[in-house]
Amino acid sequence: MNNKWTIILWLLAFPLLINAQGPNNSGTYYQAADGKRGEELKTALSGIIYNRQERSYGDLWTDFRTTDCRPDGKVWDMYSGVSNFVFGDDQDRGSGGTKENEYYNREHSFPNSWFGGKVQPMYTDLHHMYPTDKFVNNKRSNFPFGMTNGESYKSINGFSKLGKCTYPGYDGTVFEPNDEYKGDFARTYFYMVTCFEEKLPDWYANNSEVKPTLDGNTYPGLSSWQLAMLMEWSAQDPVSEKEINRNNAVYDIQKNRNPFIDYPGLEQYIWGDSKDIAFHYDTAGMDWADYRRATEGVVYNLQGVRMKAGKLSRGIYIMNGKKVVIK
Repeated sequence: MNNKWTIILWLLAFPLLINAQGPNNSGTYYQAADGKRGEELKTALSGIIYNRQERSYGDLWTDFRTTDCRPDGKVWDMYSGVSNFVFGDDQDRGSGGTKENEYYNREHSFPNSWFGGKVQPMYTDLHHMYPTDKFVNNKRSNFPFGMTNGESYKSINGFSKLGKCTYPGYDGTVFEPNDEYKGDFARTYFYMVTCFEEKLPDWYANNSEVKPTLDGNTYPGLSSWQLAMLMEWSAQDPVSEKEINRNNAVYDIQKNRNPFIDYPGLEQYIWGDSKDIAFHYDTAGMDWADYRRATEGVVYNLQGVRMKAGKLSRGIYIMNGKKVVIK
């Protein structure tokens, strides 16, 4: 066998090995969504990820020790850049929290008032629950995520900000997380409006605070400006090892997954430029960034022939050691 075919066969095997060992495939967990696209894909995923083992509010303190532990053993807080919380010792006990880096609490990144308060299963869903600095969390309150100059409040070193929205489409008060975690929160919101899509119209009808974020429908689910911004955040801050590890930890506890972490770029198949392309749960290299590079850069077909950028028909190609499927 000549070297060219040896390389091609290795390239074909390599992504499949990664896919089988990593979280993307997760056995046949996403099989019911196979072949779906756009709105239909979102609904199929909702039916898969809604089922879980429900947690109590008190369970979360213990859960965070597994889901949100920094490499140094401290609490992984995404609202403050200076917090150094010790699990248990610094958790909120109802009083205090008058300055940053004093206590951490249980944050509903998708505020619980938006879905009616202590309503299960949303109230304790770990996929949107995070340990955060109590003081900064109180500043965030129930405001939507957005972009701002932070004229109302900035956490230490301007890590998080509160103020008038500067993103086109909304001019109310918003909370802006740090760039480091914008993708995390975008994928959290994609999960929420997918998992609980049947509840979205009721949330919209019953709480005015949620209206800047939702559109009142099961699809798209998010308001136009919020969706556009979160799509940008997800692209600018890709899935990290932290998110992958957290998704796996939540699955171990709660028995459901966030597909937007398992399949980077999945949002494009639901709301974006790829919504007319069918999703296949067991296909390696399914993220949108790879597809874009395949149509714009250097790519080879299975015979080892270099293809012309932007001239790819439907089929299977090899790029950067990964199989890319264009439907």
